[in-house]
Amino acid sequence: MVPLEETIVTLTTGGYIKRINPATYKIQKRGGKGLMGMKTMQDDIVEHFLCASTHDNLMFFTDSGKVFQTQVYEIPEGTRVARGRGILNFLELSNEEKVLSLVPMPAPTKTTAGEEKIGDKYLVMVTKNGRIKKTALEEFENVRKSGIIAIKLEKGDLLKKVVKTTGEDDIILTTRNGIAIRFKEKDIRPMGRAAAGVKGIKLKKGDEVISMDVIEKKCADDEKTKKPVKQYLLVVMEHGYGKRTEISQYKVQGRGGSGVKAAQITTKTGPMVMASVLEDVADEEDLIVISQHGQVIRTSVKSISQLGRATQGVRIMRLEDGDKVASGACLKD
Repeated sequence: MVPLEETIVTLTTGGYIKRINPATYKIQKRGGKGLMGMKTMQDDIVEHFLCASTHDNLMFFTDSGKVFQTQVYEIPEGTRVARGRGILNFLELSNEEKVLSLVPMPAPTKTTAGEEKIGDKYLVMVTKNGRIKKTALEEFENVRKSGIIAIKLEKGDLLKKVVKTTGEDDIILTTRNGIAIRFKEKDIRPMGRAAAGVKGIKLKKGDEVISMDVIEKKCADDEKTKKPVKQYLLVVMEHGYGKRTEISQYKVQGRGGSGVKAAQITTKTGPMVMASVLEDVADEEDLIVISQHGQVIRTSVKSISQLGRATQGVRIMRLEDGDKVASGACLKD
């Protein structure tokens, strides 16, 4: 009897989790300071921030290479400034295990005839060191409370992002130093849960993968024109700067290449912390950005300038001294 509604889930490095109604964050102009979104204890910072539906299953991927699962509505709703509850109350994690990625898994949608709609077929995972792996979604249908193996991680490597794909999409990886590579998903062969994956991007010294997203082949609703929907890569940097760049500026390459510049990284902007593929559609879409100290701003995506790949971007959020952008999520109204 839980109402179906959008919610925002936050998780701190100290393992405190909560969900909150997105309406709590009012839309502000780009470049403002935002408002306090969570009171964090000393040394505890906001690390994960995502939008999900209350009926979704939420998958937790850890540094041990395992995946755990709970339903979103089982996470207690908190106030804007509350820290939340300890994650060990929901999952059978060991004290040494750390959550690296959160992925909401919607329930299968049914057509009017009652048949399940065919959509996502795979889970694609990428690690900090640029290794990528594709596994059939059905292998994650029955995730036990004690967790199951999701990926074999090499020593010193961490799982950074997990996305759902159809098998026909393009993948785009982005790095901390502002590099992006786009390649066909078909370049990755499906593997079992215990496999380690293949090389997704050739990283320069000191760089690491921070995000991965899916570029779907979508056409506009107009049946006559069948024009592809225009898509953008939205990037956000550590010091509160960001921009949108047309996805067509990122040409398809072979998997394992060096990629191209996605942003001009300077001391003013700081390194890249978030990247997301957005559609240019009529629906209003908002970006919610949260800082490590729990400051939150919600602003319209349309207010973020559309710029070329090799640019610094515009200020999205004004941060206090010593604070940095932790994460962000896009929310459709």
